[in-house]
Amino acid sequence: MNAGIPARAAAQAILSDVLRRKRPFDAAVEYLEGLSPRDAGFARTIAAETLRRLGQIEAIARHFVPKSPPPHKAGPTLEILYAGICELLFLDVAPHAAVDAANRLASVDDKARHFKPLLNAVLRRVSSEGKALANAQDALRLNTPDWLWERWCESYGESRTRAIALAHATQPPIDLTLKDSAFATQLDGRILFDNVVRLREPSRIEELPGFDEGLWWVQDAAASLPTSLMGEVSGQTVIDLCAAPGGKTMQLAARGAKVVAVERDRSRLARLKDNLARAKLSATLIEADMRDFTPSALGHFVLLDAPCSATGTIRRHPDLPWNKNASDVNSCAQVAEELLDAAANMVAAGGLLVFAVCSLEPEEGEEQVAAFLRRRRDFRREPVTGRELFGRSEWLDRQGDLRTLPSHLASEGGMDGFFAARLRRL
Repeated sequence: MNAGIPARAAAQAILSDVLRRKRPFDAAVEYLEGLSPRDAGFARTIAAETLRRLGQIEAIARHFVPKSPPPHKAGPTLEILYAGICELLFLDVAPHAAVDAANRLASVDDKARHFKPLLNAVLRRVSSEGKALANAQDALRLNTPDWLWERWCESYGESRTRAIALAHATQPPIDLTLKDSAFATQLDGRILFDNVVRLREPSRIEELPGFDEGLWWVQDAAASLPTSLMGEVSGQTVIDLCAAPGGKTMQLAARGAKVVAVERDRSRLARLKDNLARAKLSATLIEADMRDFTPSALGHFVLLDAPCSATGTIRRHPDLPWNKNASDVNSCAQVAEELLDAAANMVAAGGLLVFAVCSLEPEEGEEQVAAFLRRRRDFRREPVTGRELFGRSEWLDRQGDLRTLPSHLASEGGMDGFFAARLRRL
């Protein structure tokens, strides 16, 4: 009778942290510690799918409970209800199991136990009436908060916005960047391009061939592209700014570059160091705010993957639409301006600066570069060609900058939204 209760309790705790405390999903998964691999996977699935479908789930909850109970008095009642609706409608869990589990979770909470009759009644109605309600919903619109829907419609048009929202609705596949593409035959996946392999099925990373030997690392296909804009870097010094967790540092080091990786966050720098050690790659690591960092010599190659709102990564971070808003975009854009100017000062004459963000927002990408080129007449844009992107000219915007969308590679499982521009110092 207690099967699945620890997993559901962990999922409810994750949802409470994300929705109430605005804690990132990746940080909240500490609640999975101590669970069996099966329970941890189930808990993660419940929490992630609830967040992916949150707009639909909230609308269905309001249909049956027009006035939600006050969160302070109800404790985790809403999170238990949302997860239960998700199980019933989107994970196809047997009704008796989902309803019973919700009642058990409520029973052990001093506040939620008073709402057991409500939970029981609503979830039983959802089990019989919910599918029809869900099928009649505009799921893509409901699961995209207003602040993002309106921005994306303005930037990309409604049709493309719907394609982006559709890409966000499914669990993303796992992409690996290989040190040597010859190892691809040892993995159950397919080569997307270059040395990027997409696994056919979700897998425990530590159990995949080549993990202990450091023959690959996890990195979304789109995130691997900015380093391609640098061309040949073997034997060259590359300054990698805001470098953690180190995917691009490892790409550059694997291609023979002498990488100087700068990161201000000590814990993230430690993670970068660990990742390099597993991959048996080396780089010079600098703990510093890049705005205060002065390289020993100006670089012919400088990479800035700037901190941003990360709206291009919603496929992998379903909490993000509900925990951020337009003001986050504006604040990130202001910081990026300062970082971009600092990075530009590290570039030698004739050198190359690649600026990248994992954001879909023009203020952080396209508009950022346009404003930079107006400020800095000593730089010019160096357009990227489709040939440099493995023949994928649809990944280029009209200016010749890299612009991927989650709806790209749709038949293969999508990809993150990324922007990158190549800027040459005169």
